[in-house]
Parts: sequence; structure tokens; C-alpha cells
Amino acid sequence: MPGAIQAEGLVKTFGDVKALDGVDLEVPEGTVLGLLGPNGAGKTTTVRCLTTLLRPDSGRAVVAGIDVLKHPDAVRRSIGLSGQFAAVDEYLTGRENLQMVGQLYQMRAKAARARADELLEQFHLADAADRTAKTYSGGMRRRLDLAAALVVSPPVMFMDEPTTGLDPRNRQQLWDVIKDLVSGGTTLLLTTQYLEEADHLAHDIAVVDQGKVIAQGTSDQLKARTGGERVEVVVHDREHIRTAAALLDKYSLRGLGQGDTTVEEHMRKITTPVSGGAKLLAEIIRELDAEGIEIDDIGLRRPTLDDVFLSLTGHVAESAQSEHEEAAK
Repeated sequence: MPGAIQAEGLVKTFGDVKALDGVDLEVPEGTVLGLLGPNGAGKTTTVRCLTTLLRPDSGRAVVAGIDVLKHPDAVRRSIGLSGQFAAVDEYLTGRENLQMVGQLYQMRAKAARARADELLEQFHLADAADRTAKTYSGGMRRRLDLAAALVVSPPVMFMDEPTTGLDPRNRQQLWDVIKDLVSGGTTLLLTTQYLEEADHLAHDIAVVDQGKVIAQGTSDQLKARTGGERVEVVVHDREHIRTAAALLDKYSLRGLGQGDTTVEEHMRKITTPVSGGAKLLAEIIRELDAEGIEIDDIGLRRPTLDDVFLSLTGHVAESAQSEHEEAAK
């Protein structure tokens, strides 16, 4: 499959800060690439370079088959962009916001109205279409912003941390909208700080740290590099710790005797890496019960962003200075 988005050796500096340090990316047509990293890692700067908002100091980028540096206007006509903050006019209604965007793209008024109506239905905003945007909730604003980015049905979309600040319900709604969008053939580059979000939406994930792509692969591949899932059990009686540890070690990814299962005696907690999800967890609970081992707590722990970064870089993904502040220098 040809790459709808390609970047080779992108470098961008702001004063003494090297925001991008040779970024290479390729996103095949009709797929989603999740660009994963903490604030300040280079995600937003990458998006800005690929969408013509910033000119890289060096490197090459092609979007929708168009050279970003040579033909920026043509690139802008071929992409949609939803930034970190909803870019809607608070004093216009939802319908008026979408119609305005259509007219800015030189659509005829009738066509702009028809497209606005279509998008309002698609993004579950029809009931609020004639309310001013300042009365919208955060989730509604984000959906309106995404709808605005899709007025001209671009083949390539960029979404920069689209669900930051949303509650779980609104986040799930936006995920559903994004899945529908991609199923229709749109190529998407999505930046996020959430491994869970990339796990839900992305075909492939690129991990960015200090302006470099330090790892790339599917969600399962990245999880494997961080040890995958882990079962954590807290036994009620200290005398059962060793028996429970031996039992859990049978379920370890690499098997008995490999030192995978760890014991924290002072907390009566046993941890082992596993593969099998909730079904396996239920099996472990049944076996513990059959052995007469009472537990205070049991859970399935999946890798977090910090787990990924700790595994790949030796440090956790602590927030750094935000990239929009860097860009303002």
C-alpha cells in the first residue's frame, strides 16, 4: 500500500530546543498511525510540519502524494486538521460554524448547507444545530471541531490529542466517530498521550521521545516489549504467599522457574506477566479458591504510557514543557 503520509528526517528547532531530531514516518492509505508520547516529545511539532503550519529546518514530507514544502497550498486542500483545542466560533451556531467553513472552501451556499446538515447528523449534533457553540459541552465542541475538519471530505486527517480533557463518555463517542471515519477510507495520523486511545484506534503506533521516533509497531508488539499484561494478587494470609506464587508462576508467559513471578512479602502481593486477559483471570481465581487461598485483591494490569517509556528509554513519561509554548518562543 502506498504511504498517504511520509516523513523523512524531519528536523525542527526553536532556539536551543530541538523539537524534532530526524523524524521518519510512513502511514499507508486507509490506516491510522498513533503518534504516542508525553508533552514536549515532538508530536504537535510533527503535525504542524506535516500540515504546512511550520516549515522544518531540514527533511522531506509528502502528504496525499504532494510534497509539503514545494506545494503547501495543494496539501492544505487535501487534508483536515483537528487541533488540541476546539477551533469553533462560540457566537455562531453549530450549523453556522460548519456552513462558514464550507464557504471558506468556496463551496456554494446550498452545498455548504447540505454538507453541514449531513455532518451534524453524523456527529450526533442535529438536536443542538441551532444553538450557539458557547452553550455546547466540551465533548460537543470537540465533535463540532472534527466535523468542521471534514467539511470537504479530505483523504488525509490529522488529529492532535483529540480527546484530552474529555470525560470517558465523550471520549468513547469521539472514538466511535473516528472509527467510522477510517472505515470510510480516510487516512489518519493521531497524536495522543494515552496508550489506551492508540490501542483502540491505531493500526500502528510510533513512540516519540525528545524529538525522535524511538519505537514503532502494533499495540501488541509494544505491550510485549513492556512485559504485556500482569496479574496482581494480594493474599489474605501471609502463610499462603509461596503457594500462591507457585500457582501463578504456572501462568507466567515464560513458564515455571524463569523468575517471572515477583513477590512483595510486606504487601502480600504476587505479580506475574500473563497473556489471556479476563478469561485467564477467572481461571486463576477458580484455582486459588480450589487451593483454599483467600485473597484480598486481584486484578489484571495492562501496560501504561509510563510502562512503555520506562521500558524503551529508562525514564517515565513525565510531562515536559508543552510544544505550543516551545513554538511560541
